[in-house]
Amino acid sequence: MPADYAILLIGLNHKTAPVEIREKLSFAKANPHPLQLLRERLKGLFKEAFFLSTCNRVEFCVVVEDQAKDKFLEEFKKFLADSAGINQEELTNYLYVYEDDLAVKHLFEVACGLDSMVLGEPQILGQMKDAYKKALEYKSTGLFLNKLLHRCFFTAKRVRTETGLGSGAVSVSYAAVILAKKILGSLSDKTVLLIGAGEMAELACTHLLTHGASKILIANRTLAKAVELAEKFKGKAYHLSELKEVLTQADIVISSTGAEGFVVTKDLVASILRARKYRPLFIIDIAVPRDVEPEVNSLENVYLYDIDDLQAVVAENLKHRQAQALRAQAIIEEEVLKMKRWLAELSLHPTINRLTEKIEAIRKKELEKTLKRLRNLSPDEVKALEVLTQSLVRKILYYPIKFLKEGYHEEGRLAVSLIREIFELDEPALEELDFTLEEVEETAEKRVH
Repeated sequence: MPADYAILLIGLNHKTAPVEIREKLSFAKANPHPLQLLRERLKGLFKEAFFLSTCNRVEFCVVVEDQAKDKFLEEFKKFLADSAGINQEELTNYLYVYEDDLAVKHLFEVACGLDSMVLGEPQILGQMKDAYKKALEYKSTGLFLNKLLHRCFFTAKRVRTETGLGSGAVSVSYAAVILAKKILGSLSDKTVLLIGAGEMAELACTHLLTHGASKILIANRTLAKAVELAEKFKGKAYHLSELKEVLTQADIVISSTGAEGFVVTKDLVASILRARKYRPLFIIDIAVPRDVEPEVNSLENVYLYDIDDLQAVVAENLKHRQAQALRAQAIIEEEVLKMKRWLAELSLHPTINRLTEKIEAIRKKELEKTLKRLRNLSPDEVKALEVLTQSLVRKILYYPIKFLKEGYHEEGRLAVSLIREIFELDEPALEELDFTLEEVEETAEKRVH
């Protein structure tokens, strides 16, 4: 990273925070958008920002000036605590903060599905692309994050094509279906109700049909979307206002809406138990914030599982994916190194530009002095001297610039420091000094002796 800037990634996920904390920070009710809120609250403390919120994580990736880093982190934690309505000290226990190379690596791992609850799940990449579009809409990204996020997407594509990490159906929806099948045995004679008609519900439908479910009901706030999904999967559509009726029919409920409050309450479920003749009802809540009131689990023959309960199902899928995950990590390491080199070269540009400008100034000054002595040269001869000196400068500059580019990422600032000292790039430009090149050489000789 250029010396004056730092990339920071601050967030929490299913590994560091329970669902009760994550849902408070999902920003589901945020209006305006979190990027706008961040801009208003921490104005002037950051240069670029990217925000990602899914059922398993909430993350901000920002670019800040190095000198403002500590102040930004202090104010940002206050911003998060205020947004969540919880104590800042408590919130800090759930947060992780990555900087520069570690931030880049983490973002790559997220894009590739290596940091997901279900290893290798592909939905996160689409969610990241959507979040990036939103960041572009709010004009909160710039040179650094645009490059970083495009590199994320490229890395994820490499992992998908060069490893088997993405093979098979792996997602939270898939884990929910596996859990339902594990609980009930066969799904062939069971009625499944999906609450919500978004991407998660569609994935659940696909997996349910694959695993033998024959009857699918879909309830959604927008009936047209429920009808569209029901037609696609030969199910039956309902409006969310008919939820009481469809809950009476269901054996399994998978809820994944974006609602702000509880869609399924204890009172609602309690009111249908007699009509169901108290047969078992399995509810899997994969929404964040949660759709189902936790107290539902206290009712007779009602079994509620939330997104954190899927961890056990996910663990069973890990073994055969570990080898592919190792290969994916190798690809990520390669891409992190490329990104590191790109960022390093950004900090080389001022030195390379200053070196080029200084040598070019010397060339012009010496050529001008030579041409004054050679007054009888033709225009073609003058042009030939111009081309000759330009060519010499390019060939001479090749070696120090090559040294900078090849040595910087290994030697830190040493290569830059050496070049700046050797060529006295931090001294006033030669054309600004009142002595000739011969006098400079004379002074250098005296220093040596």
